[in-house]
Amino acid sequence: MTGIDNTPAIEVSGLSFRYPGADRDSLTGVDLRIERGDFTAVVGGNGSGKTTLCKTFNGLVPHYWSGTFDGAVRVMGHDTRDLSVGALSHLVGYVYQDFGNQLVRPTARDEVSFAPVNFGLADHRERTEEALELLGVTHLADRFTWQLSGGQQHLVALAAIMALRPDVVVVDEPVAELDPAHADGIYEALADLNARLGTTVVVIEHHAEYVARHARSVVLMADGAPVWHLPAREAMERVAELERHGIPAPQVVRATRSLAPWAPVPLTVEEAAGHLREHFSDPGGGPGPLPPAAPPGTADSPGPRRPSGEPVAEMVGVRHGYREVGGGLAVVLHELDLTLRDGERVALVGGNGAGKSTLMRLFTGLKVPREGTVRVGGTDTRTVRPAALADRVCYLYQRPEQMFLKDNVREDVAMFPRGRGRSDTDALVADVLDRVDLTGLADRDGRLLSGGQQRRATLAIGLAMRPALLLLDEPTSSLDTASRDAVIAMLDALADTIRCTVVATHDMHLVAEWAHRVLVLDHGRIIADTTPAALFADQALMASVGLVAPQITRLGLSLGLNPPPLSVGEMLDRHQTTGRIRA
Repeated sequence: MTGIDNTPAIEVSGLSFRYPGADRDSLTGVDLRIERGDFTAVVGGNGSGKTTLCKTFNGLVPHYWSGTFDGAVRVMGHDTRDLSVGALSHLVGYVYQDFGNQLVRPTARDEVSFAPVNFGLADHRERTEEALELLGVTHLADRFTWQLSGGQQHLVALAAIMALRPDVVVVDEPVAELDPAHADGIYEALADLNARLGTTVVVIEHHAEYVARHARSVVLMADGAPVWHLPAREAMERVAELERHGIPAPQVVRATRSLAPWAPVPLTVEEAAGHLREHFSDPGGGPGPLPPAAPPGTADSPGPRRPSGEPVAEMVGVRHGYREVGGGLAVVLHELDLTLRDGERVALVGGNGAGKSTLMRLFTGLKVPREGTVRVGGTDTRTVRPAALADRVCYLYQRPEQMFLKDNVREDVAMFPRGRGRSDTDALVADVLDRVDLTGLADRDGRLLSGGQQRRATLAIGLAMRPALLLLDEPTSSLDTASRDAVIAMLDALADTIRCTVVATHDMHLVAEWAHRVLVLDHGRIIADTTPAALFADQALMASVGLVAPQITRLGLSLGLNPPPLSVGEMLDRHQTTGRIRA
């Protein structure tokens, strides 16, 4: 048949690239073909070359990063070396991992309309409104971008790209810093763009669950080159290989492979439930649930334990907000009463803009409430300078690069204890760097480390401060699963030095595997103070604040398990006492 264009969306041939001043190639011998209309996920560990590869698609490599470039990259048949970055933007839209830096206009509507207006598209108004609605940010259209939370900014950046409708859309970490409901919405929007307009979608992703549910093909990157490019279901079958490259298979895949290895690999919770429900039976042959979990606080269920130690910090009648440009007060927190106690692991959850970051900053004394009282260690934060509270409370920022002020990690970690005149600073720094496995990178500039290494370095800075209260804002955002698990392990190990740890997070795996206590924040109010298992079992509460439980928990609920399992290991352990799964 004539008239059909078989030119791939992206074709990479013999590509190698080395950044200026680097001692090795970031990409080496890459051959890759992505067909038009595909939905491709690029996966791999931090530092595997995923982002560098995708930056060759829009010409930033080699036109902006003018390192050593060999081979060829063609987009919709055009060699990227023959077109400028501006010309390539007609073909490829790109949302970056550091998306905040690509917001250039004052309001959300201005930002979304910026590209269509500058390209002279006659329907720029329709495109703008459509993209705002598609991403669910119409209500933010007239807000200034600097007023938005990180997650809201990400949604606006995505809307700005979608308004242009390029042939190829590349999104680096689509769900980073988004609450689970919005994360699902992002992928649904990308899938709609792919299906309705035929746009080729490429995502750089660490979360295998989203890859399994939405991608049609998967590229596994390692050491600067693709290991393979396979259909999604075939990729998910390679459980051991994904694990070796720091990408654990989705929880439903691991559970099904363990409990019903004869069943096909599931890509969704619904598929897994169908496979397992078919093979669950009681001694009489009828369906039957697994036994209940161990009571909260036992060795088999460590997460939900609720310690009752001495108060570390508290809020009484706290109300806080920010002045808008027009002079009005935007209230963020409403009359909060909260006590944090010795020994607690607290997860602070809620939708984007719920007030999580503001709540934590009030404990540092960097901000004081407009009404009410905040106390840390019995000290009213109004009565002392923030520097005086730094011995008791440490806040680690959502974006780790903001924590690096010196030329190398060792000096960043040493800055606080040395400034306090500690005689054992060198020994303290050495011990902390060893605990976070960064001794070998201690002389590197923290801003040049990978995302996972930066998170570990910020934890080292916090540990060296020896605070009673440690506050972490999205500590696992943008990390591959192996790095996320390493952060969880380090948080586990902090019990001997930190009296209370509070984590603001959208990562429900972190909530399930680490937290004792969960505070659910909604529009500036704490609407639930509960445990992970109780939260995930309350489906009405979860839906009301846009939370989505981990896959294994949803699978357990669909199989009638109450309380639901919080991890694959817990589900397998609970099965050990029965023989209810038959081959």
